[in-house]
Amino acid sequence: MPKPDPPTYRTTNWRAYSEALKQRGSLLVWFDPEMEWIAAPSGRRGRPTTFSDAAIQACLMLKALFGLPLRQTTGLVASLLRLAKLNWPVPDYSTLCRRQNDLIVTIPYRPSTGALHLLVDSTGIKAMGEGEWSCRKHGASRPRQWAKVHLGIDAETLEIRAVEVTGSRVGDGPMLPKLLEQIPLEEPISTVTADGAYDTRACHAAVAAREATAVIPTRRNGRPWKETTPGARARNDILRASRRFGRVIWRSWSGYHRRSRIEAKMRCMKLLGERLSARTPSRQTAELQIRAALLNRFTALGTPETKRVA
Repeated sequence: MPKPDPPTYRTTNWRAYSEALKQRGSLLVWFDPEMEWIAAPSGRRGRPTTFSDAAIQACLMLKALFGLPLRQTTGLVASLLRLAKLNWPVPDYSTLCRRQNDLIVTIPYRPSTGALHLLVDSTGIKAMGEGEWSCRKHGASRPRQWAKVHLGIDAETLEIRAVEVTGSRVGDGPMLPKLLEQIPLEEPISTVTADGAYDTRACHAAVAAREATAVIPTRRNGRPWKETTPGARARNDILRASRRFGRVIWRSWSGYHRRSRIEAKMRCMKLLGERLSARTPSRQTAELQIRAALLNRFTALGTPETKRVA
């Protein structure tokens, strides 16, 4: 029997997507003349804060975008403000380094048109140590360390909705409830799609608590659970469907293939740098959150819309 031809897709909004790609290279999208660059008075004793969190975040986003050190970042920001004819002061490199330690990063996002379809996964980003080529050629001279970033993205808008940063020894399953806590309670969640590493009682209970449907494949040696905990019945239904019809049919029927979108998003996050420049955990968390805000800004400019033609 001959193998069927693969499906063919076509981009329907190529003109708008082309303009969005051009805007991603524009430097004018990072500064808004109406943004609060100077911090408002806090009313507390001590030296007042000069720059707002939005100003520090804008500078660190440019640092992450171009992969610059802190001193070069201040020079870039100063030149951009001069070209934009904005008479704003520029934070020095020590201020950026100090404020990054306790910065509250704002990750902008667009709400879904309906209930949220959340895609969850994790990946590791090198935090300390030599590169892969150097380790293969000369061996590792010191232990290498990775930071693990857990992401939750909207399947419709492809924007990051939840971020958690942990050490490399932390598993995937325990972080799913914390990712769901970042979604507002008033926002309905339709499905939560993740791989088999999230097939735990705590994950299914957290998904059931948000009245959502878990699209999580069971483990190869999975057994039915006693239906005494929330989400156990839905998990057992997945197990029975996978055994009766096969995993391939269940994945096609449940929409599990949408999880490939978060794989692409994690690849985009690594394109901003294969390793972290920060050295302390709090600064590394802020750096990864700034990457998430940067990717959401790019996604909001425009994404391709495709449809199947054959």
